[in-house]
Amino acid sequence: MDTSVPINLRYEDIALGAEFETAAHTVTEADIAVFADVTRDHHPLHLDAGYAKSRGFPAVIGHGLFGLSLMEGLKSELKLYEETSVASLGWDEVKFKGPIVAGDSLRVRFRFVEKRPTKNPARGIVIETLDLLNQRDEVVTTARHTSLILTRQADRDVTAAI
Repeated sequence: MDTSVPINLRYEDIALGAEFETAAHTVTEADIAVFADVTRDHHPLHLDAGYAKSRGFPAVIGHGLFGLSLMEGLKSELKLYEETSVASLGWDEVKFKGPIVAGDSLRVRFRFVEKRPTKNPARGIVIETLDLLNQRDEVVTTARHTSLILTRQADRDVTAAI
């Protein structure tokens, strides 16, 4: 796994097979409660420790979409596409493999698996596979993410316009 993390990758910089890992974030009950408020999903599994325990969990658990959102946030902290991202084109093959429990320390491991040009020479499409891992190295969420990012042509277009 590559330990150096480049910033502001462009389409041409993407090396298929390159793998990265983010820093960890320890999930708190407050994190889960804020997500519940923002999304209006107040199921007791996410807010009531007693209820969560009655269903076999050691504490409240995060929403599946909390984990997916955290995957993007942790990845964003690496600044791989800080100024070169155009858009997220979607998440595919999302699987919630295990619970996200308050107190878990989560990190993302991801790899570039595909890339292709677009009709616009200033943009390219990049696909990553991602795993959200807890402190025991258990995968709790997996997904594929497709991003639209700038190419070096975009830099030339900006320079030509000046």
